[in-house]
Amino acid sequence: MNTTPSKTTNPDETDAAEDAAAKDVLAKDTTGTPSEADGSTEAPDGLAGQPEGDADDAVQDEELEPDPFETARHGVGAGAAAVVSAALGVVALTGAWTGRVAAERETLIGQIKTSGGGSAAQQISEIYGDAWHTTALVNGVFAVLALLVGVVVLVRPAFGTPADRPQPAWVRAVALAGVALGVLGVLISAAMYVDLFASLPSAGTPAGG
Repeated sequence: MNTTPSKTTNPDETDAAEDAAAKDVLAKDTTGTPSEADGSTEAPDGLAGQPEGDADDAVQDEELEPDPFETARHGVGAGAAAVVSAALGVVALTGAWTGRVAAERETLIGQIKTSGGGSAAQQISEIYGDAWHTTALVNGVFAVLALLVGVVVLVRPAFGTPADRPQPAWVRAVALAGVALGVLGVLISAAMYVDLFASLPSAGTPAGG
């Protein structure tokens, strides 16, 4: 009875096959796409293809760009105060309804005081003179307020926390106008109070006296 001899595996051939398979795997890893361990990262949107230094400069420019709303709010308070100063100066020169009311009150008081009799000079002083002086006093108060507010607006940048930007030119111009009107109003009111422009009427000497 014939028997077929079985094949025997050569250990050397097996080791050679395993080495060849390992080399094929290494070759595929070397020539293939980079693995995740290479640490390659994608550039952010909008910065792809730009050098790293240019990207940093772009970010810094965006941070340093002034906020339009912040720019619009700059100088609003000082500008409002400057306008108020100029308005008070105009009121001091043209007169206010408060001065007119105060003058009418003094006139009424003078009429009441002289209703029981009195000399002509007393009637002139009580009815006309007090009302004139009251009007000058009220106008002088408005002039002083205009002067003070304008000066505060002008000297405010020199005190407190320094501002990032200088005071707008129009604010200084309006504040200067308020100061000028205030000074002029103070001078005119003082002259009115001391009867410099026009003295009080005087009662004439009775005929035959």
